[in-house]
Amino acid sequence: MTDIPRRAVSRTAKLAALPLGFAGRTVLGMGKRVTGLASDVISAEIQQRTAEQLFSVLGQLKGGAMKFGQALSVFEAALPEEVAAPYRQALTKLQEAAPPLPAASVHKVLAEQLGPAWRELFVTFDDSPAAAASIGQVHRAVWRMPDGTGRDAAVKIQYPGAGDALLADLKQLSRLSTMFRAIQPGLDVKPLLAELRERITEELDYELEAESQRTFAAAYADDPEIYVPAVFSASPRVLVTEWVEGTPLSDIIREGSEEQRDRAGLLMATLHLSAPARAGLLHADPHPGNFRLLADGRLGVIDFGAVARMPEGTPEPIGRIAGLALSGDADGVEAGLRSEGFVSTNEPIDARALLEFLRPMLEPIAVEEFRFSRAWLRAEATRLANPRSPAYQFSRHLNLPPSYLLIHRVTLGSIGVLCQLEARAPYRGILERWLPGFAPVG
Repeated sequence: MTDIPRRAVSRTAKLAALPLGFAGRTVLGMGKRVTGLASDVISAEIQQRTAEQLFSVLGQLKGGAMKFGQALSVFEAALPEEVAAPYRQALTKLQEAAPPLPAASVHKVLAEQLGPAWRELFVTFDDSPAAAASIGQVHRAVWRMPDGTGRDAAVKIQYPGAGDALLADLKQLSRLSTMFRAIQPGLDVKPLLAELRERITEELDYELEAESQRTFAAAYADDPEIYVPAVFSASPRVLVTEWVEGTPLSDIIREGSEEQRDRAGLLMATLHLSAPARAGLLHADPHPGNFRLLADGRLGVIDFGAVARMPEGTPEPIGRIAGLALSGDADGVEAGLRSEGFVSTNEPIDARALLEFLRPMLEPIAVEEFRFSRAWLRAEATRLANPRSPAYQFSRHLNLPPSYLLIHRVTLGSIGVLCQLEARAPYRGILERWLPGFAPVG
């Protein structure tokens, strides 16, 4: 057995073991606390040990598990404070850091991808990683330009064996699906994991990522709000782009001013809603590690490995149905959701109850300005996750069409970050500008 398969087996075994010990018991307890089925307080010691175990194992697993950990670090905003607190510090580390790849391994990948004279392409190269991506790590360097000048660069290097490890990890992630069900009942995690698996090949190809980043950069060239760094060089497993200097959103979440939080939230929403129209793409990895607030107030966006290709822009029914819901047109909402496959055509459904189910979710765009908050998200999570609530029972009538999986993933992830930021902004106005079909009446 070679070293890479052996490491992959070890990582898979560690992930498979997570739900069997402290993690399994704590997840079960977490689900009970969120859904109101139990009033006992989970042991703080168990919570802390589980948080540390999750960070250690998910960090080592990288790949699919890193993505899962990043998703958890976003959705902790939906959990009750006494449950979320022990996980917050450990899981948010996954947004900016992971166990590093040794320098010798880094050099080997660079030589394979850029040629044996790879050092001549750089003025300087820092062997110590500056950050971790989900399937690779990032190094600071100075890229040698054709005219001999140097440009600060970010060099993303894919972990050796990342593809095999990623596929192995994804097979095990379903064991942790209870965590997601505690937040969003009725959502079958398996299609989401299937969608993720289908895009593994794309995310492993840094040349394809470079193409997406160039498309975004062209679409937002000279934009006063969004900044996308230039691509200097790309090979299948090494991507060299312009270095973006700014304050990571994880820092702003932790200690940013109200002005910074509001600005970051406004620009995140603007990016995700405008990109399909401007670039024909949707940035599909909305966790704080992928964003920086620049000194001039722009939002710097990095990591374009996960994108949704939307050449026709955002589907018009999304905006139209949201507008009908805000206008109180229950029959129109039901008809729209049925036509898109969100409601089973074989089951009768109370259109007014459907509207009442949706309206609380649309609160952020029902007013001119709205402040997202952890408290608001926890209230929504509780409403949707409590088996005794009408909303929970009603959610069983609803479906998530495969064509909307990535849009749903980005929407949920973005809302999680906005709630961590507790950002206030005129979100309704952003939808009115960028979301096709969105024209609420009254």
